[in-house]
Amino acid sequence: MRSSIVAAAPAAEDRITKAAPLTKLDLVDYLASGCKPKSRWRIGTEHEKFGFDKSTLKPLDYPQISQLFEGLCERFNWQKEMEGDKVTGLKKDGQSISLEPGGQLELSGAPLETLHATCAELSSHLYEVKAVSEEMGVGFFGMGFHPKWPVEVFDMMPKGRFQIMRNYLPKVGKFGLDTMFRTCTVQVNLDFSSEEDMVKKFRVSLALQPVVTAIFANSPFTEGAPNGYLSYRSLTYTDMDGDRTGDLPFVFEDGFSFERYVDYALEVPMVFVYRDGKHVDCTGRSFKDFLLGRLPELPGELPTLSDWENHINTIYPEVRLKKYLEMRGADEGPWKRLCALPALWVGLLYDEEALESAYQLIEDWSRAERAMLRREAPKLGLKTRFRNGTLKDVAQEVLELAKEGLERRGYNEVKFLEGVAEIVETGVTPAERLLELYNGKWNKCVDPMFHALEY
Repeated sequence: MRSSIVAAAPAAEDRITKAAPLTKLDLVDYLASGCKPKSRWRIGTEHEKFGFDKSTLKPLDYPQISQLFEGLCERFNWQKEMEGDKVTGLKKDGQSISLEPGGQLELSGAPLETLHATCAELSSHLYEVKAVSEEMGVGFFGMGFHPKWPVEVFDMMPKGRFQIMRNYLPKVGKFGLDTMFRTCTVQVNLDFSSEEDMVKKFRVSLALQPVVTAIFANSPFTEGAPNGYLSYRSLTYTDMDGDRTGDLPFVFEDGFSFERYVDYALEVPMVFVYRDGKHVDCTGRSFKDFLLGRLPELPGELPTLSDWENHINTIYPEVRLKKYLEMRGADEGPWKRLCALPALWVGLLYDEEALESAYQLIEDWSRAERAMLRREAPKLGLKTRFRNGTLKDVAQEVLELAKEGLERRGYNEVKFLEGVAEIVETGVTPAERLLELYNGKWNKCVDPMFHALEY
């Protein structure tokens, strides 16, 4: 029997207002409202990290996370976000710190103009977290998939929608709980100027996600042993929930538009609706029915734009369209690679010449080739065979385009690509470096990597 209501605070912000019934055009206009002139384009970076108790290496439980949050508020003037009587997030100066289901700590950065500002924000955040966590005897490290502990060890954070997802995802995919509790990623959110600009950027970024997955591959261990993949995190998204993940072949079809993405999103089953301080379990329901007031859990009630925003936030393709584009294909890693990920995409997408060259590069890739790269890159990394060469060859061309794009931007940002330059030059991924250490001086033990990869 469906447990329909879970007490919690809003997933986004509580902006429930009474207005005229929404139409499909309103949903399209919501996405299109993200269009803005190049002078207003910004860079938003998000990254997650695993916490661990230094005495046991076990994941942090909620009381430890709560203590960390209290310390950040007291020392660095963050403001609390509450769900009932529990602090579940922090806000300050356009930034937010939030929790993933297994206690992964996520910084959602403010929209910033340059990569210098983005990396300064990252550095400040990691300094603050380290200042508080060291006194607690805990630390944080960056990998795409947790190398040691099974799902059962992780303490689920007290956010209402997490319980709904925990009940639902195992019914629709093999790796649902893994993605919830044991993955970490670094993402970048970038703007577009028009529908045409969105389409071109969407196609380029979606086609090149396997290249980025390979470059940043950093999750070769599961429960203390090699798992046969270089990016196991990426693998988990291939069987999490087929309705809300994937590489979206329709993006490359003629006529792709904001409206076509809305059509796709309307076909994705719902997860929840937020009402009166509670998450209402609507798993498997249709947003189309919601538009008509036919949602069984809320009979006669119509959705708001906040409901639409929350709905599209429960969709997890390799690239996600909101009022901006969100690139989701990279494993978490050390500070240098956290800065390199936005640098790579800004160089490619925020310079017209680089974007056009990248578009020409991927324009004749077939659907079968894109699917093959999505399937093989998590396993083989830059050694994935592609046409007459390997993914390393494509990565070298992509990195050069990004470098040239950053140079033309004129902000002296090329240096931020140094975090991946050696990877692309050698074709050896971070995961392969970890495997060498595991099989060598770490004597087939994953424990040393907690401290080796600690921020």
